[in-house]
Amino acid sequence: MKIATWNVNSLNVRLPHVLDWLAQHQPDVLVLQELKLDQDKFPHAEIEAAGYQAAWNGQKTYNGVAILSQHAITDVVCDMPDFADEQKRVIAASISGIRIVNVYCVNGEAVGSDKYAYKQRWFAALRDYMHGVVAKHPQTVLLGDFNIAPADLDVYDPEKWHEKILCSTPERQWFGQLLDLGLTDSLRHLDAESPSYTWWDYRMNMFRRKLGLRIDHILVSAPLLARLHSVSVDTIARGQERPSDHAPVCAVFNPA
Repeated sequence: MKIATWNVNSLNVRLPHVLDWLAQHQPDVLVLQELKLDQDKFPHAEIEAAGYQAAWNGQKTYNGVAILSQHAITDVVCDMPDFADEQKRVIAASISGIRIVNVYCVNGEAVGSDKYAYKQRWFAALRDYMHGVVAKHPQTVLLGDFNIAPADLDVYDPEKWHEKILCSTPERQWFGQLLDLGLTDSLRHLDAESPSYTWWDYRMNMFRRKLGLRIDHILVSAPLLARLHSVSVDTIARGQERPSDHAPVCAVFNPA
């Protein structure tokens, strides 16, 4: 079972990249963030022609999330039911006995800003929401763009980013609260020591200089952790023409 996440930073722009990636890698499930498309503008026909079903929660200009799957998608839930939010950042569904929760977490803009306060409320709601999901679904994957680098190892220059947005102590604590629910950071479970970035700023030639942050994550519950085979970041996709500023992250699980 191959499950992947990718912030595409506009599906309208990056659709050819996504279709090529699906054809080349054939994931069972690919979740997308930052669709930047209204609900009725989603390219369903093109995705279906590639061999994938889709469920999506769209929003024009900003946000928007989707789940693509080679298998049946059931029990789709959009947004967090107990958190009133106009921003389309969450979609969940069940696929082959696994509960998939795809999130595009709040950026927060700057520590101490109004958007940072919104990020705090949003992560508190996500923690409460996931508490119920994990309790109901033993096999759970929470994945997407978390907009948090959990540790200094996940930052190209920890001193420069110290207590800045994406790297502040409270944000890392919010990330830790998700792990406390019984979820595990899949990449760090397999590799606790190597830098591995998933996002590079478009400016200053950051990708070519290998100056990035790891903010896209795949968190898994204990039954799936026992089946975890590998986790990889596809930096080749980030090096294409007109790329997203994020790279796909893919986890492979052994058969049950």
